[in-house]
Amino acid sequence: MRTTVALVEKPGGEFTFAEVELEEPRPDEVLVRIVATGLCHTDLTVPTMLPAEMFPTVMGHEGTGVVEAVGAEVSGIEVGDHVVLSFRSCRACGPCRDGDVGYCEQSLLLNYMGMRPDGTTTMSRGEETVFGSFFGQSSLARHALAYADNCVVVDKELDLTRLAPFACGFQTGAGTVLNVIGAGPGDTLAVFGAGAVGLAAIAAAAGAGVETIVAVDPSAERRAAAERYGAVAIDPAGAGADDVPSVEEQVKAATGGGARYAIDTTAIPAVVLQAQHALRPQGTLVALGLGAAEYTVDALDLLQGGKTVRSSIEGDADPLVTIPELISLREEGRFDVDGLVTTYPFERLADAVADAHAGKVIKPVLVW
Repeated sequence: MRTTVALVEKPGGEFTFAEVELEEPRPDEVLVRIVATGLCHTDLTVPTMLPAEMFPTVMGHEGTGVVEAVGAEVSGIEVGDHVVLSFRSCRACGPCRDGDVGYCEQSLLLNYMGMRPDGTTTMSRGEETVFGSFFGQSSLARHALAYADNCVVVDKELDLTRLAPFACGFQTGAGTVLNVIGAGPGDTLAVFGAGAVGLAAIAAAAGAGVETIVAVDPSAERRAAAERYGAVAIDPAGAGADDVPSVEEQVKAATGGGARYAIDTTAIPAVVLQAQHALRPQGTLVALGLGAAEYTVDALDLLQGGKTVRSSIEGDADPLVTIPELISLREEGRFDVDGLVTTYPFERLADAVADAHAGKVIKPVLVW
């Protein structure tokens, strides 16, 4: 079939709309008519990192939509189902069998290589190959091919435009709080970077009853969003100069000596180091940001304080488990993230990208 996609023609190129041929679903594939797709930092970063040989390509990994066709080998998904599309995993390797599907041994092949595992692509433009299968979906498109392992069936009464970020950004932030660190009453948490991932972490922490939440972000609008969840907001601009306490000192003052947990979403090495220093002894920092090639860790502070610095993929979530759990928390009012979403008609993709780069919106979602 022919469908419309947002194509990136070259490394670092802009999104342009184009018509492509999308193959019919194979026995293990699911054809989804996309209703909405969240625009994630990863969609903007990965095209700057791929080699020229992997273009043109189609991004998009926070898709929601309606199932239009199901391959013969797919079970548990039917035509007409409403689905949230998340990341892929093989479900057969050691990490997958242990429930750690984010660390699937086939993750790179299934999510990032632009093709099926057998080397074929799902899309073409005339005689030209179009790379896709991004996170097993490439959902910056009117239609996408997905799989049983990354299709989460949801209630048809739910608003798919609000659920798109649950596929990655909201899942990552909330999953880090609920799955990785298990923060709850009596705990203290500092979040560095109050974008979609950071605010999802803050929302989950507030719903879990975390005693003190601190948000560090230079944006007044994002600090205000964090404050609506009850967080203490810190502006890093000017901190440490003109008798203004450093960010670390402000976090320690707010948390009574240092945060038990910290999350970094910025991938800025200096900020990651700030987050480590803001921890109390035996505190844990989870670095989630994408973009930096390396971080500097204060080894003396790490060793003397018994601190832990680690990362997480997708908040250690299994989409088939975590997304339904987060939707349930949303329905109970314990994961209130609808207000973080700003919707755009799909034809205004360029505006959504510009607004995301400028920090004007927290979570842009494209709607057909």
